[in-house]
Amino acid sequence: MAEGVVTVVAEGIKPLGDFIIQQAKFLSGVSYQVELAQVELHLIRGFLRDADKRQGEEEVVRIWVKLIRDAAYDLEDVTESFALKVASRRRGGTVKIVLKKFACIFNEGLDRYKIGSEIEDIMTKLSHLRSSLQSYDIRQIKGVESVASVFKGQRDRRLTYGHEVESHIVGLKENTDTLVKELLREGKRHRVVSIWGMGGSGKTTLAKQVFLQDEVKRHFDCSAWICISQQCEGRDVLEEIFIKLSSPTQEQRKEIAKMRKDEIAEKVCSIQREKRSLVVLDDIWTHEAWDSIKAGFPINEETESRILLTTRKKEVASFVSRNDFLHQPQPLDDKQSWELFEKIAICRREETDQEIYAKKRELGKKMLDRCSGFPLAISVLAGLLSRRETDAEWETVLGSVDAYIMRGSNVLERENTGQEYGVSGVLALSYDDLPSHLKLCFLYLAHFPEDHEIPVKRLTQLWIAEGFITSTSEMDVSVEILEEVSYSCLVELVERSMIQVAEYGLSGKVKTCRLHDLMRDLCLQKAEEENFLRIINFSAGLVHKTALIGKVRRLAIYLDENVKYELSGKVRRDGHVRSLLYFAPKNFDQNWNKRIMRSVFNDFKLLRVLKFENIYRDFDLPKTIGSLVHLRLLSLKDSAFRALPSSVYNLVLLQTLDLRGFALFPFWFGRDRVTKIRNVFWNMEQLRHLYLPAEHSVCGKKLSLAPLCNLQTLVNVSIKNCDLNDLVQLTNLKKLCITASQSSDLQKLKDMLISRSITFKHLRSLSLTAGGHVNEDIPRDIVLRCPHLCKLLLRGKMTELPEELLDYANLTKITLITTNLKVGQIEIVEKLPKLRVLYLGFDSFESETMVFSQGGFPHLEFLTLYSLYKLKEWRLEKEAMRSLQRLRIEWCRELRAVPDGLQEITTLKELTINGMPSTFCSRVEEGGEDFYKIKHVPSLIITNAWGKKKDKEPEMEEAAGASQLVAGPAGDSHRESTVDAPPPPPPDEKTEEIQASSTP
Repeated sequence: MAEGVVTVVAEGIKPLGDFIIQQAKFLSGVSYQVELAQVELHLIRGFLRDADKRQGEEEVVRIWVKLIRDAAYDLEDVTESFALKVASRRRGGTVKIVLKKFACIFNEGLDRYKIGSEIEDIMTKLSHLRSSLQSYDIRQIKGVESVASVFKGQRDRRLTYGHEVESHIVGLKENTDTLVKELLREGKRHRVVSIWGMGGSGKTTLAKQVFLQDEVKRHFDCSAWICISQQCEGRDVLEEIFIKLSSPTQEQRKEIAKMRKDEIAEKVCSIQREKRSLVVLDDIWTHEAWDSIKAGFPINEETESRILLTTRKKEVASFVSRNDFLHQPQPLDDKQSWELFEKIAICRREETDQEIYAKKRELGKKMLDRCSGFPLAISVLAGLLSRRETDAEWETVLGSVDAYIMRGSNVLERENTGQEYGVSGVLALSYDDLPSHLKLCFLYLAHFPEDHEIPVKRLTQLWIAEGFITSTSEMDVSVEILEEVSYSCLVELVERSMIQVAEYGLSGKVKTCRLHDLMRDLCLQKAEEENFLRIINFSAGLVHKTALIGKVRRLAIYLDENVKYELSGKVRRDGHVRSLLYFAPKNFDQNWNKRIMRSVFNDFKLLRVLKFENIYRDFDLPKTIGSLVHLRLLSLKDSAFRALPSSVYNLVLLQTLDLRGFALFPFWFGRDRVTKIRNVFWNMEQLRHLYLPAEHSVCGKKLSLAPLCNLQTLVNVSIKNCDLNDLVQLTNLKKLCITASQSSDLQKLKDMLISRSITFKHLRSLSLTAGGHVNEDIPRDIVLRCPHLCKLLLRGKMTELPEELLDYANLTKITLITTNLKVGQIEIVEKLPKLRVLYLGFDSFESETMVFSQGGFPHLEFLTLYSLYKLKEWRLEKEAMRSLQRLRIEWCRELRAVPDGLQEITTLKELTINGMPSTFCSRVEEGGEDFYKIKHVPSLIITNAWGKKKDKEPEMEEAAGASQLVAGPAGDSHRESTVDAPPPPPPDEKTEEIQASSTP
């Protein structure tokens, strides 16, 4: 990881260093030292590629790497502290102006001498360290980063053998049958069947089961099981395949040993053409490994030979198999996990006392929760416990189960084979294989609490702010915008099975992700070893004055409502912290005094990242926030700050600014929650994502946005509060959420777009909200100036939709609220070619009858009908919504019944009915007259059913006490439980947006 640190530092000081160099006539000496330091950092990177890989085996190398890392950090501190000192001396103007002119404000050369001297000392240290490399036998590696090497002992222990029979197989029958079917599929074309997934997920075990099936053995004439190491030699692998497929004599083997690689490849290929052959390639890691052996396979030829492949990387599986068939084993369920655990940990014993067995069963099930169904983790844990005879020993293991799992030593020893060497070894190999920039990205995940679902968009913004992702980083991708490069890093971590996907978005991109417990343990362990970050966990009952040892560059603080928050003076005065992330529990309402609040925004002068979210108690942002001039990301999301100080205009390096404060409804709390902001954004040219408060007022001048040429996201901007001339110039926007309080505002926007022939070509998501004083239709031309939309939200009157929407090939999601669409307008919506999600909200159309035409909505997967008070009848014609998966019907008080034809939609997996009359609900329950329409639906959820009223639905207070019926698979016996049901949600955007996930 040290290589990644050096890269980040070199890139981070480059803007300052370049400027100093440009000012050489004023800063002769300083410019030379900065230039030398940059060169030294780039020279030393090549050596770190070798050194990083050898830290685990040689203590002296580990110490050397630490010294390099610390020196690089020191250099970063010196240059950034210098810039901060210069900025603090300004006498007017902005920090940007000061930075452009700071050669003119040096205090009699004192700072020039000091920075030059400190940089020279650090550079001398780096130079001495580099000159001593030869004694450590560390080589300089040039060019593209190679994958991490595997130590010989580890490589030998990781070898697998196809003839081994696993005696403890659980839950593999269905997976085995699927793979066998694919391998035996008829057709004379070379096929590759791939199994991919995280280390420990059972890939090798599953492949072995398939390999040993009788029908597989009967089908193929010959077979070979080959374990691919990370440092595989193509010729050696091909020779091994040749020997196993041909079963040569000893004399023939001697001849094979003399053959060239291309000769062996041709022989292997010839065998697979002539015979029905199966080759298993276990644990292949890279594209390069496949490239080194693919000449030995009859790709794209007529043959019935097959390859069965296992890998930890989805990209490798796709690359090798050409997407023939990819399979990812699923974790074992609780029953299967216990069955496997019991076979190894308990049933090995010849006799076990029943009382002891019961106690061990209780303890074992607690420990199994940490294994998450991964066969290798379960086997490691069970193998460890099989050597513990008493329940007291089991309790000891329970107390430190995480440590045992991570240690992975002396666990699950296999005589003669050395096949498994513990979970820690498997996970460590996955980490060591990461390129330096991905190691930094992975370690950053250690900030997040256990089981935290991480928003991918915010994560990628954090990586960029930290400097992990730059336009010059050595990644095998084209030079694209930073967000796309950052997302590609996330995808690679997913494909390497280092992180798990929690939810996909509508576009097929990963929306949220999480770390598996064991992988998080590894992440925390490596982060601590590398002094990457420190976690202060108040929820763990730590004392309120928490002290930290050594230089800390990143802090994650886990808050607790019941534990007083306060950091020690040493931590507050730490001049090295670059990243400060607060994680508060839901509804965190602790009362912090002004001194504590000032410490958050004042004590850490060199911060690049500050995430201060979910603080619900009202507070004032101190003016000193403007001194954090190095900030790249500032997030106050869901925090109840009252106003934005004018000093924020100093934060000219900001890339992401999230001001979506905690939005309270004033009538609930009797106080105004409109956040006051000022025109402070005009000089933030680096700003890429700006999220304004949902309810805000602007003090003084309107917001000036024209200089924000890099802006991609603009949320909650009000036309009345910004300069329209500026707004229409932001043509690089990808997401825009805009509000108009007057009809004239929208008309001005439309006229300006047309007169200047402006088109938002990059815009993918548009939200238009017309306030209560807008009586005219939302101008259709505003929408038509955004031709590549994927998501569209219209809140306000728009009685007719533009027919041009039918040409919007990328439009996948539409939300309509108070649009009052005329009769027949639904026909336009149902013909949209790629529409997958539709939300029809309050007063979205005016008809009492809604008809979905024959074949309409062919790709619709998620549909919500919410508060359609006029709707009485809903009809479905043949093959309408034939792809529907989820349907929600909420607070449509006049709707009499679910439509006939719903029974024909076999794809429907979930039906939610909320806030509907009891007469409506009883019709779809088992025995009801409409039950036949929905009995095929696996999940039926009914909540907030209300008794018959003459002309109205229940009041909020009545609904709050309503009962909730949760039904299991329709057609089976229903599970019923009565719980407190929520009141009807207020019509805010959070409840309107469908929380839909999809699998690509």
